[in-house]
Amino acid sequence: MGQPSRKLQYGDGREALLAAVIDVVAEKGLRGVTYRAVAARAGVNHTLVTHHFGSIEGLLAATMEWAVQRSIQETGLAGIADFDEGFADSLMATVSAEPELQLFQFEMLLESRRNPKILPMVEGLYDTYVEAVEEALAQRGLDTSGEASRAIFAALDGLMLQFLTITSPAKVRSALIQVGRLVSGLPDTPGDTPNPAATESA
Repeated sequence: MGQPSRKLQYGDGREALLAAVIDVVAEKGLRGVTYRAVAARAGVNHTLVTHHFGSIEGLLAATMEWAVQRSIQETGLAGIADFDEGFADSLMATVSAEPELQLFQFEMLLESRRNPKILPMVEGLYDTYVEAVEEALAQRGLDTSGEASRAIFAALDGLMLQFLTITSPAKVRSALIQVGRLVSGLPDTPGDTPNPAATESA
């Protein structure tokens, strides 16, 4: 007989399954996400997947939401309006410490091209990130019209993909600092107090 499944509290069991999805996808891709594979990685009975999430799609949706919120918190994205070299270093260190978290999201993005059920999840993922950037910039009185927040996040997103795959850390760091200069150069929202960073960079 195999080892008995661990008896976990609801929150612990649920989070263990979410973390297991991240690990399984990093190792085997989304096609490797099955009830048994996720449960085995989490060290729980596979019936807990349906108990907590109902289906694989429900599990993926919950994992996506969990991954996004964790990424926003751990990368300090809310501090993007104060973008400097320290922010760039912190972002790279965070992604380096837990690359599976970002790779899962990139896998979901690619899968959305093939699976219509995934598309709403990915759209929600990007909306959440862009809204976080938008809120951070707006709190500093920066003008985010013309999809500035989406452009800034797209730059960060693309650079993190390159960081995890093909580009040297030094080049990514330099590029991130350039993104920071774009952020500091954003104009103020009409009627607001001038942005000191933008004034200094002028």
